[in-house]
Amino acid sequence: MKYLMLLLGFVLTSSVMYAQDAKAQGILDKLSAKIKAQKSFYVEFSANITNTSSGKNETFTGKGWVKGDKFYASYGENTIISNGAKTWNVVKEEKTVYETSASDDDSESMNPKKLLTIWESGFKNKYEKEEKLGDEMVHVIYLHPKNPKTADYHTIILYIGKSDNELKKAIMKSNDGTKMTYSMTKFTSNPTIEDSKFTFDIKKYPGYEVVKD
Repeated sequence: MKYLMLLLGFVLTSSVMYAQDAKAQGILDKLSAKIKAQKSFYVEFSANITNTSSGKNETFTGKGWVKGDKFYASYGENTIISNGAKTWNVVKEEKTVYETSASDDDSESMNPKKLLTIWESGFKNKYEKEEKLGDEMVHVIYLHPKNPKTADYHTIILYIGKSDNELKKAIMKSNDGTKMTYSMTKFTSNPTIEDSKFTFDIKKYPGYEVVKD
């Protein structure tokens, strides 16, 4: 969960104080606007996490439902549920549910909406090139931290569809040698999602312990 908890924690900031690549910034601004215009959305992705030093090589899939400030996300065998006020982190391996305030930084960083706006805080961007990814052309944009000494990642590479301006793939390289590759496999705009999806029900997790922060 460590790397998953690091994955998504990003708040919109201005690029005025930092020199940004104009072409890259224009593409990213359009993508941010597109995501934030959604009243709700559903996303699926596959992921691979490797570290040559430790021999780590894990592959898993994830799904996320978002409606306003509420979200439900599953990553491998773990589930995150947030109703906008509280967040429940369900860890299957431990049979434990960690309940926190939705304003907690770690919990907020699991919001799928922020997976799709990863570039918005703490990074300088650079347009690299166009290339083919699968059957479509994509823009390749590099992100590097504004403050490398305090950043979790030294490089993030984004692949954004040229025709639909959607995030297709993200490669995140952390300072401990871990490489995380996330590939978006499905995105559905404005699906109907009942609010009950974002409410934690302990009856669905018999034998689990709830730990409140």
